[in-house]
Amino acid sequence: MELTLLTVPACPHAAQFEERLAAALAGHPDVVVQRREIADEQEAAETGMHGSPTLLIDGVDPFAAPGQPPSLSCRLYRDGTGHTARTPSVEALRQVLAAPGDA
Repeated sequence: MELTLLTVPACPHAAQFEERLAAALAGHPDVVVQRREIADEQEAAETGMHGSPTLLIDGVDPFAAPGQPPSLSCRLYRDGTGHTARTPSVEALRQVLAAPGDA
């Protein structure tokens, strides 16, 4: 499994996302997360970034809505109750990380 965290420079949500991702990956020391800063709209489109931060699992954003356009904006996520959140919960991250291996 290849994980890539895409962010814009000085993303205010990146640190919290990384903390939650680390918690979701606890017990999986072999997993490496690549980090990449995205500088412009073209790069966002080329990488599949849907706002900052974006997690790609094997090149796919598991949190993107179908047809969601690429974006350099700050990204908001929906929690289990439909409220907006700065990052996905640890549980939501665990679920998307488990999905590729379960499929």
